[in-house]
Amino acid sequence: MEIASDKQAGNIVLLDVRGICTFADYFVVCSGESQRQIHTILEEIEKTLKKEGVLPHHLEGAPDTGWLLLDYGDIIIHIFSPEERAYYDLDGLWGQAKVVVSIQ
Repeated sequence: MEIASDKQAGNIVLLDVRGICTFADYFVVCSGESQRQIHTILEEIEKTLKKEGVLPHHLEGAPDTGWLLLDYGDIIIHIFSPEERAYYDLDGLWGQAKVVVSIQ
């Protein structure tokens, strides 16, 4: 979450989805205001976690689509443009999840 925050990601939320989701324990959901910012957030997350020896199992989406997903197994990171975040509404879809941290 700090990595995304350091790159000016907005509306960062860490959701505890244990007990309501079978494929992950936590979701990190954040927003970037432009394709460039979304790409920068992605690069910084990958670079920082790689230094720790943590590699994603799967990457989906692209900055130009306004949506990226990084699957780190128990943690899934979603990076959205504001429009795509409103469209997919993961915050509402996983409304039963416990909000662990929220950074506006």
